[in-house]
Amino acid sequence: MKPLWGIDLGGTKIEGVILKSKEDPQVLTRLRVATEQEHGYHHIIQQIGVLIDLMKKESGLVPDAIGMGTPGALDPITHTMKNSNTTCINDMPFKRDLEAALNLTFELANDANCFAVAEAKMGIVQDVMPNARMVFGVIMGSGVGGGLVIDGKVWNGRQGIGGEWGHSFLDESGGKCYCGNVGCVETVFSGPALERFYLAQSGQKLKLKEILERHKANSDPHATATIERLLHFFGKGIANLINILDPEVIVLGGGVGNIDLLYTEGIERVKQFVFNPRLDTKILKPKLGDSAGVFGAAFLMAD
Repeated sequence: MKPLWGIDLGGTKIEGVILKSKEDPQVLTRLRVATEQEHGYHHIIQQIGVLIDLMKKESGLVPDAIGMGTPGALDPITHTMKNSNTTCINDMPFKRDLEAALNLTFELANDANCFAVAEAKMGIVQDVMPNARMVFGVIMGSGVGGGLVIDGKVWNGRQGIGGEWGHSFLDESGGKCYCGNVGCVETVFSGPALERFYLAQSGQKLKLKEILERHKANSDPHATATIERLLHFFGKGIANLINILDPEVIVLGGGVGNIDLLYTEGIERVKQFVFNPRLDTKILKPKLGDSAGVFGAAFLMAD
């Protein structure tokens, strides 16, 4: 049984974990260091090296390969990073430079894919439908992303954008997206998109949590309109996913994914739009919370 090493590269911290094995994924070591991205690209690689040295020292183990979750994705054609909000790694041959600097093999996947594989392999999917062959992990927070796991493996796709449903078209009312298109899923029901909608309706700037509270209290018609917008377009967006991929399980992560209404009224809305007389897809809350990214990164190394 081989230990699994995983690293989750975040904007402010880099976290590492060693799991005992894929059969017995108990945590042997879990550590973090600061990313310090303000010091630039090569400093981030240096910090990853510092973390690995700390993990070796604490565990007494030595890795031959490490899985890593990254913001953005490695382009399989150019072998450079793209779409990362840690902007200094964009357009850089990050995997190649990591391997050369640290004399190790790395397997990279974006953070949404790591979330999906973690929930599939050691999270909620193991509790509810352990034999599921296709699991889609949705991230709905400050942005909207996703990851696709087929037979326990991340599906990156030809261009490294597998699962990026947040930039598929949903509705023009979302307006222009930073990606250059109009009406992306992310422009309609990410957290900031819903807060912008509420501001446009009410003239008042509130956080989504407060908008939800006002809706529940039935005290603010603009709040109710905002939550109704979320439910309606969540139904359409998730139904589009199901109609194309038909996964057994969808796991909802991110701050917006914590909204309980999505698992009741939201699922009813999905039923309205799915191309089937009933909805058999399991739509589940995640189990691993903030741990998912680093656990998923480790599982990239499972055979």
